[in-house]
Amino acid sequence: MSRSRNFPSPQPLPVNGERESSQHEKVRAVPQFSFRQVDVFTATPLKGNPLAVVRDADGIPDATMAAFGNWTNLSETTFLLKPTHPDADYRVRIFTPERELPFAGHPTLGSCHVWLSSGGKPKTDYVVQECGAGLIRIRRDGDRLAFAAPPLKRSGAVDEASLVTIAKGLGIPRAAIKGAQWADNGPGWVAILLGSRAEVLALKPDYQSLLEFRIGVVGPWSAADGNEAQFEVRALIPPRSTEDPVTGSLNAGVAQWLIGAGIAPDRYIASQGTVLGRAGRVYVERAGDDIWVGGQTVTCIEGKVEL
Repeated sequence: MSRSRNFPSPQPLPVNGERESSQHEKVRAVPQFSFRQVDVFTATPLKGNPLAVVRDADGIPDATMAAFGNWTNLSETTFLLKPTHPDADYRVRIFTPERELPFAGHPTLGSCHVWLSSGGKPKTDYVVQECGAGLIRIRRDGDRLAFAAPPLKRSGAVDEASLVTIAKGLGIPRAAIKGAQWADNGPGWVAILLGSRAEVLALKPDYQSLLEFRIGVVGPWSAADGNEAQFEVRALIPPRSTEDPVTGSLNAGVAQWLIGAGIAPDRYIASQGTVLGRAGRVYVERAGDDIWVGGQTVTCIEGKVEL
């Protein structure tokens, strides 16, 4: 004789992006955003400076942006948003692992690369980026993008006491510094000129003795170094005890100084990242009143991120 059995009623499947916890509580899914990791100032993946870019980031809380920038642990992470200025094509916010920056170079080019390759259409012949430093013009030059160097927030000579401290921290005689200039367009750069590429590459900085500075070091290539570039650059960031692979903001400030002082020609290529195993190339050109700083960008990772 058969007996009927009482089965539990079926539970409805989660809908509208909701999922159920083990306690049968409905939990809304974490929002997903388009994400790319690109390599800037190189045409060869893994040889430039990586950048994390989150698209359509309007609505992400400031604290979440800062936390994600800290979590990626890249030199910078950017978030693309709708512009607030009528002349801008998009707005970008730039985060290091420790703080937000008003402007930085490789995040500008990498963010523009992502915006354009995602279907962005500029309003004029230039792409106009809105950021903490104002409006930044970006031009397309073949397979390269270049930004117009923003005005310096601090320029002029570096005091002697600071130069003595910097020389000691770099492990070089004070006399090895052939020139120095504040080249701060946001991150706080002080630029130091040495006599040769070899001297730049030989530096072994004591970061702990340089904590109050962000130092850019530049030296000319010689004929023996080849003709791929005219200057070697290193970007030292003592607060993080690290070196940035390839740095647009530093190269912009250095170019404004070197070209303005007649030390560099109106057009040159800077090499950066050599001691880190990178092969960054930064293309600098003065055109009228503008100094353009550019390079190539390649996409390495593409997907979604939950924030």
